[in-house]
Amino acid sequence: MGEQSEEFTRQRDPKGTRRFYLCQRGETGRPSFHPLTQSRIHPLILEADVLLKQLQQRQFQPVYFLQGEEPYYIDAVADLIEKNALAEHERSFNQVVLYGKDVDVTGILGQAKRFPMMAERSVVIVKEAQSVADLEQERSWPFLEAYLKNPLSSTVLVFCYKHKTLDSRKKLGKLLSGKDSPAVLMTSKKLYDNQVPQWLTANVRSRGQQITGQATAMLAEYIGADLGRLANEVDKLVLNLKPGQPIDEELVQQLVGISKDYNIFELQKALVQRDILKANRILGYFAANPKANPLIPNLTLLFGFFSKLLVLHQAGPNPADGEFKKLGIMNSFAQKEYQQALRVYPVERVVGIIHLIRRADAQSKGIESGSMDDGEILRELVWLILHQVPEGVLG
Repeated sequence: MGEQSEEFTRQRDPKGTRRFYLCQRGETGRPSFHPLTQSRIHPLILEADVLLKQLQQRQFQPVYFLQGEEPYYIDAVADLIEKNALAEHERSFNQVVLYGKDVDVTGILGQAKRFPMMAERSVVIVKEAQSVADLEQERSWPFLEAYLKNPLSSTVLVFCYKHKTLDSRKKLGKLLSGKDSPAVLMTSKKLYDNQVPQWLTANVRSRGQQITGQATAMLAEYIGADLGRLANEVDKLVLNLKPGQPIDEELVQQLVGISKDYNIFELQKALVQRDILKANRILGYFAANPKANPLIPNLTLLFGFFSKLLVLHQAGPNPADGEFKKLGIMNSFAQKEYQQALRVYPVERVVGIIHLIRRADAQSKGIESGSMDDGEILRELVWLILHQVPEGVLG
């Protein structure tokens, strides 16, 4: 197949429906259009990026329904509308922020039907809209349907419906996603762990800064797919950069609260190198600083490492670069560590280690742990990883 390029445009489909589309050009150069909600890579990022650009250009629609499990983009879109739709002196009379647990559908629509005072538009933002008691009750749907059929053009009504999505088979879902709906429906899905490094790199570059591969891997592994927290940490790191300085491993260790010598990444490295002395030193530091080194996040990171190692074993003794990238292992330092781990821990041993991590997780919840504290649970786990115990001894 020939090389493909992608661009974004806003078109009307044959039925005249207004939707966001991804335009993909193949060998023939002819564009084929696909709704962004069906995009195969990162639907939420693509749709959110298009939507944010539109809002930055002050192009507003009468209704926005922002839903999904990832709150970061819901907040980003709502905040941009809140800050950009009206000038500061217009907000007192024309911008209302409501909270789902305090309002009902009638109250929301009452605010939406008000005309602006000495301003081009009014803005109504419903935060925590998933808590509006009657939003999904059938008795409210006729009122919502009537408003959606004839929304007030001078009002921007925003619903922030977090941590879940509407059932598209029910009336409200059909109303919002229907071809005649004036609403912009954005679904914000959680990123997979292997998508986090790419997102993080793009986020830093969008601020005009650079980040090293090692720093990217460290932040992605330590924080995971919590985009809000990742963005906050990047804010902190960017504020402390000198002109021309990239975000590197040293800056991350200094500002994100990861000890340079005693952290889960160094413990992971010690396990790969089978460095028992170094592992014990790190465990001693963790035991002395339990608040800075909680057990559950450390178990999660170790589980992630050995789970990826198990997947790489399926690709053979020398996985291709593409196999690493599929798992979000982008930088060469991390790839070398995994290659060494592949030699040190055969596939059967990796399966056993994953079982040991699950056992430690159960112990952290009080299952068959006796009087062991978190430090002792982790110490036992590390000992069992470094010293193979005959099968059946642990049960």
